[in-house]
Amino acid sequence: MAKKDKSDIIRIDRNKKAFFDFEILDRYEAGIVLTGSEIKSARKGGVRLKDGYVRVRDGEVFLIGAHIAKYKQSGNLYNHDPLRERKLLLHKREIKSIDNRVQKKGLTILPLSMYIKNNRAKVEIGLARSKKKYDHKQDIINRQAKLEAGREMKRRSRNINISGG
Repeated sequence: MAKKDKSDIIRIDRNKKAFFDFEILDRYEAGIVLTGSEIKSARKGGVRLKDGYVRVRDGEVFLIGAHIAKYKQSGNLYNHDPLRERKLLLHKREIKSIDNRVQKKGLTILPLSMYIKNNRAKVEIGLARSKKKYDHKQDIINRQAKLEAGREMKRRSRNINISGG
């Protein structure tokens, strides 16, 4: 089931793999064109962005490879293809900017998250650069150091509370 954030935003899915494998340089919010059965399935949390990517083609932006499950309550006649290409809605200047950066710098466009904002389906896309193997190792080292620092702070605050009380 989708998670309700503060305000009127309902988060449907987050692409954790993109944050692990890529360095996100820039983010954009895009509308997404969905059919009736797709939006119903998305509201129930039937979206997986993990294998998805974004392409710019003929001045339009498409989400490719994202999986939106078939809506169980409707019959086969009105259901959609779970892996079909879906058009993303961005301003023309944003599309040109994204396309130029992808062409010149060799960046990748990835879907980062999907959510419903003010009753409209939105996809957060990001311009990303692939991380190297040593970047992954450094991320793990930093995460471990942060966890250990948090544990130490918690341990020290307990000792202060016990001795000070």
